[in-house]
Amino acid sequence: MFGNHLDLAPSGLTTMMQTQGKSPAITNISRRGFLGATGGILLSVALAGKVRAQDANPLSDVSGGDASPSIWVSIEKDGTARITCHRSEMGQQTWTAMAQIVADELDAPWEKVEIVQALGDAKYGDQNTDGSRSVRYNFHRLRVAGAAMRTMLKHAAAAKWSVAAESCTAELGVVSHPESGRQMTYGELAIAAGTQAVPAEAEVGLKTREQWRYIGQPVPSLAVPRIVRGDSTYGIDLDRPGMVYAVVARPPQVFGRTGTVNDSAAKAVPGVLDTVQLPDLEPPALFKALGGVAVVASDTWAAIQGRNALEIEWLDGPNANASSDARRAELEATARLQGDVRRNRGDVDAAFAAAATRVEADYYVPHMAQSPLEPPSATAEWVDGKLECWAAVQNPQSARNALSQILGVAVEDVTVHATWLGGAFGRKSKPDFVVEAALISRAVGRPVKVTWTREDDIRHGYYHAGSAQRFEAGLDTDGACTAFLHRTVFPTISSTFAPGADQPSALEMNLGATDTPFAVPNLRVESGRSNEDLRIGWLRSVCNIQHAFGVQSFADELAHAAGRDPKDYLLELIGEPRTVDPTREGAEYPNYDASLEEYPIETGRLSNVIRLAADMSGWGRELPKGHGFGIAAHRSFLTYVATIVEVAVDPDGEISIPGVWLAADAGTVVNPKHVRAQMEGGVLYGLSNALYGEITYTDGAVDQWNFPDWRLMRMEEAPRTFNVEIVASNAPPAGVGEPGTPPAAPALTNAIFAATGQRIRTLPILGADSSRLSRSS
Repeated sequence: MFGNHLDLAPSGLTTMMQTQGKSPAITNISRRGFLGATGGILLSVALAGKVRAQDANPLSDVSGGDASPSIWVSIEKDGTARITCHRSEMGQQTWTAMAQIVADELDAPWEKVEIVQALGDAKYGDQNTDGSRSVRYNFHRLRVAGAAMRTMLKHAAAAKWSVAAESCTAELGVVSHPESGRQMTYGELAIAAGTQAVPAEAEVGLKTREQWRYIGQPVPSLAVPRIVRGDSTYGIDLDRPGMVYAVVARPPQVFGRTGTVNDSAAKAVPGVLDTVQLPDLEPPALFKALGGVAVVASDTWAAIQGRNALEIEWLDGPNANASSDARRAELEATARLQGDVRRNRGDVDAAFAAAATRVEADYYVPHMAQSPLEPPSATAEWVDGKLECWAAVQNPQSARNALSQILGVAVEDVTVHATWLGGAFGRKSKPDFVVEAALISRAVGRPVKVTWTREDDIRHGYYHAGSAQRFEAGLDTDGACTAFLHRTVFPTISSTFAPGADQPSALEMNLGATDTPFAVPNLRVESGRSNEDLRIGWLRSVCNIQHAFGVQSFADELAHAAGRDPKDYLLELIGEPRTVDPTREGAEYPNYDASLEEYPIETGRLSNVIRLAADMSGWGRELPKGHGFGIAAHRSFLTYVATIVEVAVDPDGEISIPGVWLAADAGTVVNPKHVRAQMEGGVLYGLSNALYGEITYTDGAVDQWNFPDWRLMRMEEAPRTFNVEIVASNAPPAGVGEPGTPPAAPALTNAIFAATGQRIRTLPILGADSSRLSRSS
């Protein structure tokens, strides 16, 4: 779909010019196939002239995926460049970044750039807006797509002027022939460009870095003005003719079942239209609905009141006796036992035996919820065996596939429009809420909007798993670390998809455990096995949360055991600049789905951001009484981040954060202004979870229900000083949405130790019902 998901009018016909050879033809195509390009031309998938639909596409195998300009950009006759964004916009400015990349190579004037949101469709390749991969996965292919369109426009002008294409230039929406002084705008050339062959990748002539106009610049956002004007559409905003509204009463436990239902009082609530019983959830959980009873009404408030009036007997599932306390005890006990070796260097046991000093510590991180500002919401319309959905999803293709499988219809009969997301943090990559809307719409025969309340979101989510870690180290007489053992135990996300899975995957171990950059001569990383009682899913920075907390906190402990400055000792642990290859030490290392050749683990870059952050903060300066500095550094999603936090703890234990200083090396950066914003947001997210974030459960049911007991960091608690420095780099683009989060917690707890002498090894620091640091050790 080349069009705007905000246009919700019924499907219709759009006239489009296609040229076969030199004879233009008018072809009517469905609005589902093409929206937009009014009065102009979209270079269609079946490009005209030398490249026909049945011919090989020379740009189909570009690194990153298909770079055909027809998929990514259309030119209006007024010169407007409409660029398709196939990733979801959730405040991270992916709309702007995608447009910057294409527009730079196209050399379109920024004021003539518009963005449209893609449908969920396999032709776009990977659409999963997760894992901080949108720019990294698409940087090259989108550059090629923009450059290919620019090349075709130049060839079109050259053909009109009977000159060599090489003698033409394209700049800011105008193709020129300097020798004759002739010029034509992109809009004037659009139709003729449709007759040109799509060039091969080697023929498109990508710009050099020095020629970039938009990449690397703080280009104004394409999304923010629409947010400010209120003309952006989020999942909760959707409206369809004849639409009804629904909320769902779900079993309190995962795999709980619906027993007897008395809905007479619910149906007596004014506005309630019907109830629909959803199928009980059977293992594996996947992205299926949790089951329960939906209340359908003329508005959401009536549906909520109807749900409150339902009388349901819930039947226990297999997790009826489960509790977070019992699970924590099991995790901690397992962490003290020998685990499965996932990486090994030297002889750790022999080094321990010879060590002058032994240091040991245990760390625990609880379950956490994503809690985006906008809870899950989806609208579904089932008509004649086909489904159309509008939903705040991070991965519209995954949603489309899940709907196809669960409803038993062909994937071609499912259309998913990705609306804007009011935050996500991984929650909206799991489309169970879209499945609910589809099932209810099919049952009632009308468009249905399903809304999750905040209570639904917190009590029925896909949580970050609780984890226990065991660290042991040996120091020599000079305090140098000679042996390092890291054992990590946590339920794997795979348990949500494969019942009985109890071993962390290589990808999860990749996130801060098997990629430890320390130059310790003897190092071993182990994992323990554990089961899970809840649905486990991705949360911003995933396992980097617990691993960075443990590793960087323990590094601080080693510094104090050695009587050394924590920043200097951390640099010594990392060692001299070098590349680290965990696979040479027995680790299975996916490296965020990137090759170690293109994205090596470079300790010099990690040390560099540590030194930069220290300089920014004035590390080593005298601080007021009750204040302390903490430092942590971590590589995640191929980006290197060092964070320094200053805390102040008053005599009553009240914690405040006067300042945060962060240095990040994310390789090539598309928009430094937006990268800074992402780093700031990542730090605040990490600080909030470290201070307050904890999900507990009793008898298989989550105990928390809303922000009073799932506490978030408040505006007045944010750091007064917040400085972010982005390292200039020619390295390939890396992730930016998540790497700011992992170092935040250990930098904070290390600062608290510096201020108070109290070592914190269990999160959260305060918890939802506390505002003061406990003085107990």
